[in-house]
Amino acid sequence: MVDTTMRTAAADAATRDEAPALKLEVVVIPVSDVERAKAFYAGLGWTLDTDLHVADGFRVVEFTPPGSPASIIFGDGVTEAAPGSSRGLQLVASDIGAARAALLEGGAAVSEVFHDETGIFHHAAGAARVPGPGTGRPSYGSWVAFADPDGNEWLVQEVTTRHPGRIVQTRYDSVAELAAALRAAAAAHGEHETRIGHEDPDWPDWYAEYLVRAAAGQELPE
Repeated sequence: MVDTTMRTAAADAATRDEAPALKLEVVVIPVSDVERAKAFYAGLGWTLDTDLHVADGFRVVEFTPPGSPASIIFGDGVTEAAPGSSRGLQLVASDIGAARAALLEGGAAVSEVFHDETGIFHHAAGAARVPGPGTGRPSYGSWVAFADPDGNEWLVQEVTTRHPGRIVQTRYDSVAELAAALRAAAAAHGEHETRIGHEDPDWPDWYAEYLVRAAAGQELPE
């Protein structure tokens, strides 16, 4: 989603320092058939975190999309919303074509890649969609859509570079992925020390900034 609010970096930092962390953890979605929904999301390759039959009429199923810090929950007795009534559930991916291919392989009926005629965000109910990726393939500009068996609507937005100041959670889904990120940071830090002409005593801070920016698709430190 595009953030049009213009704030100074100093104000952002002050706000983050003062405010308690409130991280989006779970989105509850309404389904009519728990087993069908479970099979669908498992087919997409999402991680089944838990499936708890707590009592008659109360079951909690949680899945997490690959690489996501937030999860979804559905089941019995977890929401009063009508099955299939969720709209605009949003995922992000760094490559919209690869994301679409993976969803298709997982069994989802996925739209073709589109962009909104405004180039900003998507309209509701599929209005104002223009076929193909955003002009010039800008970050935040390209989308695909799909639905689960109940009709809960999902959209995937391509994000390649985050807007400045956007805070992200840096997550690595395997030891190998973290090791690759550390190797890239080590190589870049070696070039950094060559440029400054001496060892960098603050290398932990530099590494941390590099890893966070790389995960967010932001400009890397020098």
